[in-house]
Amino acid sequence: MNNASMSEQELLTDLLHSERAAVKQYAENCTESDRSDLRSLLISLMSECSEDQLKVFEQMKQRNMYKTQPAQQQDIQTAKQDMDSLKRQTWQ
Repeated sequence: MNNASMSEQELLTDLLHSERAAVKQYAENCTESDRSDLRSLLISLMSECSEDQLKVFEQMKQRNMYKTQPAQQQDIQTAKQDMDSLKRQTWQ
């Protein structure tokens, strides 16, 4: 698509999705690498990309282009318990 015809929201949404996809790709490649120097580089790039994604998300949220709902305390607690359970199952 020609960038001149895209709205600001469309551009930011495209950027948000691209950054999100890049973070996932870095993570996948990191888990497939057996070289520590490459893993370190991929982790660094993934972290930088994740920070960029957060900045785009925050801009969209400030401009009311991305609506979110506050998480309920019970939902947060359930998510923590689920992750703790997964961690215990994975490391046993």
